[in-house]
Amino acid sequence: MKKLLVINGPNLNFLGIREKNIYGNENYDYLVNMIKEESAKRDAEVECFQSNHEGAIIDRIQQAYFDGTEGIVINPGAYTHYSYAIHDALASVTTIPKCEIHISDITAREDFRKISVTAPACDKQIYGQGLKGYIMAMDFVLGL
Repeated sequence: MKKLLVINGPNLNFLGIREKNIYGNENYDYLVNMIKEESAKRDAEVECFQSNHEGAIIDRIQQAYFDGTEGIVINPGAYTHYSYAIHDALASVTTIPKCEIHISDITAREDFRKISVTAPACDKQIYGQGLKGYIMAMDFVLGL
């Protein structure tokens, strides 16, 4: 059984509350339950971690190096666009496959959202697929 880590950054805990026209009506609990159900179908153990704090996200990425994590799916939220610290943490765990995920199509939104400083530290980026993008990212890091 593979061990996966799904990291969600700032404001993702407000799914179903914030900008429903962009992020949809489903709440964060729905997302976590969907991820857990889909990981079970893939014989994978998954931990979902959410934080609005950059340092906590970095700490969790670093912990993944030591705890047997075999794949990381990350939605860094707004940190995507300026957190070189999260980029560096992702880049430091070279033995773990990583996929950056965004619910919305970041290339079709405000100019600042089109730039990801974290994606170059990941093996793949998925955007604009809604919540199912998380499943696509899980399949990628699992090698499916």
